[in-house]
Amino acid sequence: MGWVLHVDLDQFIAAVEVLRRPELAGLPVVVGGRGDPTERGVVATASYEARRFGVGSGMPLRLAERKLRKSSTEAVFLPVDAAAYDAASAEVMDTLRSLEWGGAPVLVEVLGWDEAFVGPAPGHGDLDDPVVFAELIRATLLDRTQLASAVGIGDNKLQAKLATGFAKQRVEGALAREAGAGIGETAGPGGQERGRGTYVITDASWYAEMGERPTSALWGIGKKTADKLAALGIATVEDLARADPALLAERLGPTTGPWLRRLGRGVASSEVDATPYVARGHGREETFQEDLTDWADVERETARIARRVVEDIEKEGRHAVRVELKLRYRPFFTLTRSHKLPAPTSDPDLLAAEAVALLDRVEKDRPVRLLGVRLEMADPD
Repeated sequence: MGWVLHVDLDQFIAAVEVLRRPELAGLPVVVGGRGDPTERGVVATASYEARRFGVGSGMPLRLAERKLRKSSTEAVFLPVDAAAYDAASAEVMDTLRSLEWGGAPVLVEVLGWDEAFVGPAPGHGDLDDPVVFAELIRATLLDRTQLASAVGIGDNKLQAKLATGFAKQRVEGALAREAGAGIGETAGPGGQERGRGTYVITDASWYAEMGERPTSALWGIGKKTADKLAALGIATVEDLARADPALLAERLGPTTGPWLRRLGRGVASSEVDATPYVARGHGREETFQEDLTDWADVERETARIARRVVEDIEKEGRHAVRVELKLRYRPFFTLTRSHKLPAPTSDPDLLAAEAVALLDRVEKDRPVRLLGVRLEMADPD
């Protein structure tokens, strides 16, 4: 039968940093911001050794540093190096594309730096043992890139994506047990023995695996949607699968309602799209070490960031069609404002002015700790 596999690199950013600096193996490694935990910034990723002490992605660097300091643990903080992660990701994806499934090269749908769907080319869907192929993927990636991975297997993309989460839990749980026993302290990317980094969810096992889990466990359902479902008495995945289609369509929309019910039943596309990724936009943001209290400074920084984003879109020879401003007040209230441009453009002066003009739609009497500008782009020719 045809299968879909989802490949997710273990602690990708931290693992890349350890490969660049082997002496960091086994140490709690935290990557984020400029690598200075005394500054404002958030954790981009944390190694398993750091996660054991409660450090996780999205956490303020200062909080991460306090957690590790309280544990009397020697930790390493590093700045984000996007170019290095781009290069490592390209090597991973090229490695995946070199594999064959049913006598033909696999299709690879890139989802980000560290994850991708893998599936058969048309007419080559038969695979007797997907776990064997998943282990081939993991072994090949480890051999060629020195990066460990987890692989989820399913009848469709939804099942495969969720299965990867269970596979990663296996790896993290095993590493935690090894650390508690005093072994595996320098295991680095994680265990590679058969089965530990793979998991399978199929139509046949869907309700056994997912039925009693909250709706928020589904890929595509966030807290707001889960809260709306809960208000309708729909708490679990099985509740969602059995929900009245008419009620879902009425309360959540004629498109969203039926789509959510399909998610609850484990129904999704199994088509792996290998079309090269084309960015829809570029953005940059900056957290200031001291809040901006002078509005002239806010306007100046907004224009500066906008010009940097224009440089990014110019590298692709494309034009912007929409400008979006992101602003975060102290302590942590974030809002966005956007504007569709009358005509596509890559003029830096015009786009900087459009970004600054969006500031007229926000309150100007509060300290600003973060600014961001995003430019959505017209489709390439």
